[in-house]
Amino acid sequence: MTRWQRGIGLTAVILFLLTLSIFLTINAVWLYRLDIHWLNIDQTVRMAPRRIMSNYYQMLGYLELPWVTDLEMSDFPTSFTGMIHFHDVKQLFLVNNLVLLVSVYPAIWYLRRLKRYAERWRLIRPMQVVMVVPVVLAAMMAVDFNDFFIAFHRVLFRNNDWLFDPSLDPIITALPDTFFLHCFVMAFILFEAGLCWLYWLGRQSFKHAGDGSNN
Repeated sequence: MTRWQRGIGLTAVILFLLTLSIFLTINAVWLYRLDIHWLNIDQTVRMAPRRIMSNYYQMLGYLELPWVTDLEMSDFPTSFTGMIHFHDVKQLFLVNNLVLLVSVYPAIWYLRRLKRYAERWRLIRPMQVVMVVPVVLAAMMAVDFNDFFIAFHRVLFRNNDWLFDPSLDPIITALPDTFFLHCFVMAFILFEAGLCWLYWLGRQSFKHAGDGSNN
């Protein structure tokens, strides 16, 4: 492989792992179902868990399905600024899903080429470097999740529409900060696990190459 092919392939692998981690976290409805009970969300919003989940599915459907153009939750009205924020989130989710789909083929192609030519050892150094990122972000999050959460929104969004007023957008009471903390933790773990797996493959390849040269 040429240098630019390796660069594109490695970038595709990292993007695939990142977007896959985000996609799996977004669709981890089981996590929200557990948080309804762990965080007493049903008591906070005074609603049965089944009804809360029904509204949550409606929200996810709007955010993830391109053909759903209107957010309509049965029990949670949405303000004008709230709709703007949800629309912005929808665009980010769709971009994530698009990058996930686009990166699948080149990522698989690159990993297969590395395996075919016994060059998985090339994964070692890049994975070591990238593995630091989730650790640093997790440390920042552990120090002060509130500041981390605010900084995260300021980076991704061009306005302050994400600052919901519970009286105008009561859905925010059903989405406590701790739930988002759990989502971040899950995404970091998934991404780091994928990087560690590729690092392990690289180490195994390096080890086998060393054993072969000794023989």
